[in-house]
Amino acid sequence: MEILHKQNELSKLIANHSGQNGVYESAIPALFLIHHSKETHPVYRVYKPSFCFIAQGLKEILLAQERYEYGPANYLVSSMNLPVIGQVIKASADTPYLSLKLEFTSDQIFEVLKESEAIATMKEHPKRALYVGEIEASILDAVLRLVQLLDHPEDIPFLSPIYKREILYRLLQGPYGATLAQIAIEKSGTYRIRETIEQIITHLDQTLRVDELAALANMSVPTFHRHFKELTAMSPIQFQKHLRLQEARRLLLSESADASDVAFRVGYESASQFSREYSRMFGAPPKADVKKFMEKYDQRLNAASLL
Repeated sequence: MEILHKQNELSKLIANHSGQNGVYESAIPALFLIHHSKETHPVYRVYKPSFCFIAQGLKEILLAQERYEYGPANYLVSSMNLPVIGQVIKASADTPYLSLKLEFTSDQIFEVLKESEAIATMKEHPKRALYVGEIEASILDAVLRLVQLLDHPEDIPFLSPIYKREILYRLLQGPYGATLAQIAIEKSGTYRIRETIEQIITHLDQTLRVDELAALANMSVPTFHRHFKELTAMSPIQFQKHLRLQEARRLLLSESADASDVAFRVGYESASQFSREYSRMFGAPPKADVKKFMEKYDQRLNAASLL
């Protein structure tokens, strides 16, 4: 009952400090509030390292072919940059979807590890960089204290870093703590794979040389492939393709750019190959997909204007 009470309080706080249907950057650095009054279509995005908690509603996340569903009894952590598909699958006007996302960095994890001798000697157990855990009272307490600061903005500069560190500390103490810790332990395979992911993102438009990435990770090519797929559920080539196509869609929607031009900007040498792979991911060729998206956007605007 105590957990339910705290979830309800979090729901009220998120509703009070967010608008309708969207993601809102809060006054607390790196804390985002999400509010949806109805189920959503699939949204393609790159998850940064983050802790996500749903106070009300349900969400589905797809990482490659793997499906993760979570709600108020769970939390979700992405320990590195991952291309995912997210969809709110339970929400209504009377009971909206209300959640939060707290982004963090490997340096912040390292600082907590460094000052927490009990968890600083964790051994490596390579696992998925995306996982769903069962929410614990200690984590929920820290999350609630952090979000309550929105009602006391004068306390945010001093107290929010303390509460963020507590959340990370509690996560590191939990059943997935060893998995999370690896992103900050310099000699771990996970740390080295994280570096190669940053390299792929930074040089998204360039031809991917797996042997060069393996060398960067100080691994043989087979070992690199195995570790990369263990963490991301994708091969390096598949990972780059997902990132390229998501970036291409963002450019098409935000800049009204030509599909061929966008294809070359994200690294495709063939516009026809780009169109084929875009269609496989988004269900329609670039031009048709953008048209369909904009029609839905106009419909939402018209509906909002009638309220």
